[in-house]
Amino acid sequence: MFRPRCGLRQKFVYVILKSILYSSWLLGIFPFKYEPKKRRLRRSMWLILFGIAMSSSLLILMVKQSVEDQEHGIRLDVFQRNSLLHQISSLMGVVGVVTICTVHMRTLWRSKHLEEIYNGLLLLEAKYFCSDAVECPAFDGYVFQKGVLIVVGLLAPWMMHFGMPDSKLPVLNVLVVLMVKLGTLLLAIHYHLGVVIIYRFVWLINGELLSLVCSLREHHKGSSSRVRFLLKLNTILVNLYSRLADCYDCQTVLMMAVFLAANIIVCFYMIVYRISLSKMSFFVMLIMFPLALANNFMDFWLSIKVCDLLQKTGTQTSMILKLFSDIENMDKDLERSISDFALYCSHRRFKFLHCGLLHVNSEMGFEMFVASVLYLLYLVQFDYMNL
Repeated sequence: MFRPRCGLRQKFVYVILKSILYSSWLLGIFPFKYEPKKRRLRRSMWLILFGIAMSSSLLILMVKQSVEDQEHGIRLDVFQRNSLLHQISSLMGVVGVVTICTVHMRTLWRSKHLEEIYNGLLLLEAKYFCSDAVECPAFDGYVFQKGVLIVVGLLAPWMMHFGMPDSKLPVLNVLVVLMVKLGTLLLAIHYHLGVVIIYRFVWLINGELLSLVCSLREHHKGSSSRVRFLLKLNTILVNLYSRLADCYDCQTVLMMAVFLAANIIVCFYMIVYRISLSKMSFFVMLIMFPLALANNFMDFWLSIKVCDLLQKTGTQTSMILKLFSDIENMDKDLERSISDFALYCSHRRFKFLHCGLLHVNSEMGFEMFVASVLYLLYLVQFDYMNL
C-alpha cells in the first residue's frame, strides 16, 4: 500500500500516505511501530506516552492563551458587538476541548484493538491483495482529495489571522491551534483510510466474481473452492470493518457534530461581521470565509462518501451473486458455494451505525447539511435585533 507505483497519480498518493504516517508519528497520535521483517505493526508504550504528553501540552497552551485573553479583557470587535456570538463561541471552545480530549484518549485506549485490526489488513494485503495487482481509482482519488483538503484546511487559520483586521492572536498561538487541528484531522483520516482500504479489498472481490460470471457464461468451468475462499475473505473483511467502526464510533460522532457546529458559527460570524460592523473586505467576504466553509463541508462530505461507497460496494456483491442464477448446468458444489455466499451477504452487510444512533450514508449527510442551514436561520431570527 505504501510502495511507490508508476504514474503521477500513484506517486502523489504515495507521498500523501507517507506524509500522513510521519505527521501522525510526529504528533504522537499513531502509537505503532512498523516491523519490516514481520510486516506488522507493534504498539509502543513510549509512543503512547509521547502522544499523551504532546496532546496535553498543546491543549494546555491553547487553553492558557484563552484564559489570559479573558483576564486581560482582549475581545474581538465582533464579540463586543454581538454577545450571543461570544457566548456560542465560548461554549464551542469548551465543547471542542472536551471533544479533542475524548477523541485522543479513546483512540489510545483502544490502541490494542486497533493494532489487531491494522495487522489484519496488512496480512490480507500481503497474502491475498497485492498492491501491484489492480489499481483502484476510488482509493487513489480519496487519498488525493483528502491530502488537498488537509493542506487547504491548514492554510485557513493563517488566512484568518492575516485577513482579519482586528486579529490580536500571536503567531505562536495560531501555530498551536494549527497543530491541534491537524492532530484531530489525522485521527479522523486513520479511520477513513481503514474504511477505504476495506472498500478496495471488497472491490477486488467483486471484480473476481464478475470474471467468474463471464467465464461461466462462456462455458468455462468454475472453481467452487475459489468461491468459498472469496467468502472467507469477505467474512474477514466484515469482521474487521465491524471492529474498526466500533473503535471509532464515539470519535466519529463527536467530530462530525463539532465540525458542523463550527460551520454554522462561521456563517453566523460572517453575517454579524458584515452587517453589524461593516468591516469585512472583499477578500474576507468572497475568498477567506467561503474557502474555509467550503473546505469544511467538502471534508465532511468526503467522509460521508467513503462510508457510503463501502456500503454500496457491499450491496453490489449481492447483485453480482444474483447473476449466477442465469447460468444453466452449473456444478452443484459451485452452486452451493454461491448460495452460501449470497446468504451470508444478505445477513452481514457493511452498515455504519455509530453509537447505535447515527447511520452514515449520503442521505444522512444531506439531512445534516439541511439541519445546518436551518440552525443558522434560527440563530439569525433569534438575534436579528442585534445584527
